[in-house]
Amino acid sequence: MKKYIPNALTLLNLFCGSIAVVFAVNNDFITASIFVFLGIFFDFFDGFFARKFKVQGPLGVQLDSLADMVTSGVVPGVIMFKLLSLTINSGDILGSSNEWSNSMFWTGFKISPLPFIGLFITLASAYRLAKFNLDEDQQSYFKGLPTPANTLLIISLPLILEFQNSDLMNAIILNKWFLIVLTLLSCYLLNSNIKLFALKFKEWGFKANASRYIFIMLCIIFLIVLQFAAIPIIILLYISMSLLDSLTIK
Repeated sequence: MKKYIPNALTLLNLFCGSIAVVFAVNNDFITASIFVFLGIFFDFFDGFFARKFKVQGPLGVQLDSLADMVTSGVVPGVIMFKLLSLTINSGDILGSSNEWSNSMFWTGFKISPLPFIGLFITLASAYRLAKFNLDEDQQSYFKGLPTPANTLLIISLPLILEFQNSDLMNAIILNKWFLIVLTLLSCYLLNSNIKLFALKFKEWGFKANASRYIFIMLCIIFLIVLQFAAIPIIILLYISMSLLDSLTIK
């Protein structure tokens, strides 16, 4: 019975991701984010229980990547698509008069090409997950930003807009150039060769896991103080601490 638990958790991740896609497409980013958080929660524990019960196998590896492709690939791509849509003058996916809206007509609908740039995140996520399955080195570290971390970065944007109501942050997030640059940066980080530490504890001692414990404590502090605006800072902190770790080891 134990051998089925990890795969069941992976399927729950996929189920949550599928629901998140539905809500994201319908502009309900809050509910979509809740299901993304649940999906990432299940994604963390499927690996934990697979290692604990010693039932890791090729089926679980493939299933995990397929589930991540939806929760941490399709969802952030759709959300970026929607955010880029908001930067168009009309405020939705219908074409506008600016330079980006040399619109296309598909079955009677006029669509600006700008928002489709957001779907590059989905493509980059698929490429990363495929590479991850073939890379046997990434056991104690990640090469490039993990797809769940990238997804948290992207879904933090509509949550900041919804809950923090800062004119400055709203102006930055709803700037099309900021979103385009963030999309391209996201695609690069997903498939970069930057080594990032994994939050996997082989033992619980502080000395062996100093970076992990310090990172977790700083995350809690930032989240309490800055709320959803802390998430982009946490991702930056994660990358910075990982680079510092690499330099220290060298």
